[in-house]
Amino acid sequence: MNFVHIADMHFDVPFTTLNKNDLGNKRRLDQREAFRKIIEYIKQNEIEYFFICGDLYEHEYVKQSTIEFINNQFKEIPSTKIYIVPGNHDPKIKDSYYSKFNWNDNVHIFDSEIEKISEEDVDIYGYGFDNFYMKNTKISELKIENPDKINILLTHGSIDGGYDELREYNPMKEQELNQLNFNYIALGHIHKPYYKEIGQKVIYPGSTIALGFDELGNHGMIVGNIDESKKLEIAFVPVDKKEFEEINFEVSEVLSKEELIEIINNQNWNENHYYKIILTGKRNFEIEPIEILKYVTANNIIKIKDETKLPLDLEKIAKEESLRGIFVKNLLAQKTSENEEQILRAIELGLQAM
Repeated sequence: MNFVHIADMHFDVPFTTLNKNDLGNKRRLDQREAFRKIIEYIKQNEIEYFFICGDLYEHEYVKQSTIEFINNQFKEIPSTKIYIVPGNHDPKIKDSYYSKFNWNDNVHIFDSEIEKISEEDVDIYGYGFDNFYMKNTKISELKIENPDKINILLTHGSIDGGYDELREYNPMKEQELNQLNFNYIALGHIHKPYYKEIGQKVIYPGSTIALGFDELGNHGMIVGNIDESKKLEIAFVPVDKKEFEEINFEVSEVLSKEELIEIINNQNWNENHYYKIILTGKRNFEIEPIEILKYVTANNIIKIKDETKLPLDLEKIAKEESLRGIFVKNLLAQKTSENEEQILRAIELGLQAM
């Protein structure tokens, strides 16, 4: 049996951090294009199963027209069986589209109770969110009923803490998941792909398209096949035509704002990337990132972040018989390996104020 596994599409997410040149709307169009690519891949390769592991859309923001778009795409692959587990951004609650919309016949949506669907060649288990949080994982309730068949588990949540230590989104441990002896465990929630093409069965495909600068690198879908001997083969297939990238700019030799803007504008930027420029080194002039961004001609440069330092000899200043000398001396006396960054930043801000 073959399958495609995606998660975390987040249709109609606001993209509030992409506020330059209406890029939020452009990324929403990119979402649709990526989804069409997936459907076309499924159609062309006669994929039997399509697993969508949570956060397909944003419950708070999604429009019915977007739901109609998704369902119309599902109609393009009538022979493919589509299984959806709701996530924390699209829980199956009373007023959700999972509950009130008439989905196509080839779509099955799991709820918060563990359910097993028996197909001819595979048993598919799944459970999802019925609220925006899920504190009690269902792992202890899971037991494979027919170990002779191919068995697959679909859910949405974090494993081994993930980045959800202060929140609870169906917390699980990878070791416990592996001990369940499923042939494939399709997960969603973590936006960075987590997979190995050989030997790993607990898989995150990552977000289908990158949603911001905390999601660098390629994004797409997992394509898999499990043969009669239960041998698993998977591959990651990119579907996002854009990529977010961070670039460090050393400015110690740059003497003015105008020179910096010229340097940025004269770079050969990849039109398929969105860029965040991080300015580093010792600065020789006052840097205002928002002001600099106004004069950058490349529309795909989204952010400029200032991480430069003042070109200061703090030991020399601390010896001065002046207010700033006393200020620097006192703060340097408080510096430890744990608070060094905070102390140096306080000195910089204080000297700027003086």
